Amino acid sequence: MAFSLLLRLFFNLLYHPFAWAYDLVAATVSLGQWNDWVLSVLPYIKGARVLELGHGPGHLQAALQEQGRFAVGLDESRQMSNLARRRLQRGGHLPFRLTRAVAQALPFAPQTFDTVVATFPTEFFLEENTLSEIRRVLRKEGCYVVLPVAWLTGSTPLRRLMAFLFRITGQAPEDPLPTIRPAFQQAGFRVTAHFVEMRLSRVLIVTARPATDPPV
Repeated sequence: MAFSLLLRLFFNLLYHPFAWAYDLVAATVSLGQWNDWVLSVLPYIKGARVLELGHGPGHLQAALQEQGRFAVGLDESRQMSNLARRRLQRGGHLPFRLTRAVAQALPFAPQTFDTVVATFPTEFFLEENTLSEIRRVLRKEGCYVVLPVAWLTGSTPLRRLMAFLFRITGQAPEDPLPTIRPAFQQAGFRVTAHFVEMRLSRVLIVTARPATDPPV
């Protein structure tokens, strides 16, 4: 319990006052693959209007704009919003589609987005209010795309060590689907799991589409 609380405190600091170090820490713990993992969701994003939950430092936002999509980013962290805005401006992208809010109360009209996406989100992505809000803002044929976890593969001592650290800190559970699937289904989503093999790593991408009938 104490370790879990310390870990939660660390991530809270990293996402807020120490947000400037986020990219460095992410690249270090992933052995340089973090951004590749984040961008691996792009083939699963459909439609022109995309909402990203927890946009962080803005890498996916930039990629979505480069594809010509109407990308909107939402994050509760002021520090991350500032980082993402500066990144988008440096890349010649539009920085004003970033919104400070929480996923449990999305400030958007119903059926606004073709895709809602979240990469490496915290527990909020499974909360009942979050899933209800996502279902509300998705269009009829829309999709919720989540990248909850990645696993390092390979047999070098460093890779085995980092993979072990990912497991014991809870960042790479062996199989998160038994937790994810029931929560999504209860909220009225049809769930499909995709395991994507990458360079010496593997990522899980979950796509969830609203069922025909609303949940009871």
